[in-house]
Amino acid sequence: MKKTILLSAVAMLLSSAAMAQTKELKVGDVTMTINPEKGAKIMSLKYQDQEVINQSRWPESFGSTFWTSPQKEWNWPPVPEIDKGVYQVEEKDGHLIMTGEVSEKLKYRIRKDFSTDEKDGAIVITYSIINESGEERKVAPWEITRVPNAGVISFEAPVESIWPAGLMAFKAKNGMACYEADEAPQNRKVNADGKGWLSYENNGLVLTKKFADLTPDEPAPGEAEIQVYVNRGKTYIEIESQGAYTTLAPGKSLDWTVRWYLTKAK
Repeated sequence: MKKTILLSAVAMLLSSAAMAQTKELKVGDVTMTINPEKGAKIMSLKYQDQEVINQSRWPESFGSTFWTSPQKEWNWPPVPEIDKGVYQVEEKDGHLIMTGEVSEKLKYRIRKDFSTDEKDGAIVITYSIINESGEERKVAPWEITRVPNAGVISFEAPVESIWPAGLMAFKAKNGMACYEADEAPQNRKVNADGKGWLSYENNGLVLTKKFADLTPDEPAPGEAEIQVYVNRGKTYIEIESQGAYTTLAPGKSLDWTVRWYLTKAK
């Protein structure tokens, strides 16, 4: 009995510690939870009590993260200081500002500024890439959000312009390219030149992201403004957006803002 009580107490303490690590933002009925000790990753996004982000705990399958682009500069796995490292937290004037360590491999430092826009009903995230290398560098920002393999993904682009062609069954609807989640035995990823927004609808909720619209020549080499990755089987999907490929002098930073909206489907 004493052993059972002790184990239960330890479990409660661990759970409390995990909860203490997280920070929350609220706007209306929407709550975003971020963990600064795990790469300042967005762990949860809820409308009231309803979750929209994938909650699997297999590595690289849950939450919303941020990387630098192009991927060919770091290949795989994600850079630890950027994706999983501990971020320092500052709370100032209604903003949660989380700053990571300098990447040993890339010599970038990442800062994430989270705030809310009550009037617009948005959670606003400004990502900053700071060049700590001592030399001029070129880089682009990249947000990756994992959602369940269900529902519909939409963005504004001609279906025939999505590349590689034929990997996913996109359909044209009212000027949008729409993909209804399906299942396949292989991983798939497509790219598109969108119009500065991307949405995911599932289970009566719509997550819409808005960001700077890019011209076709602005993304990093081999990358795109909008990307959709579908993991094999019926596991999870990544909805991804990127900013412009930018030259950074030593000590300078690139700032890129994404506005998140979570609403009931109409």
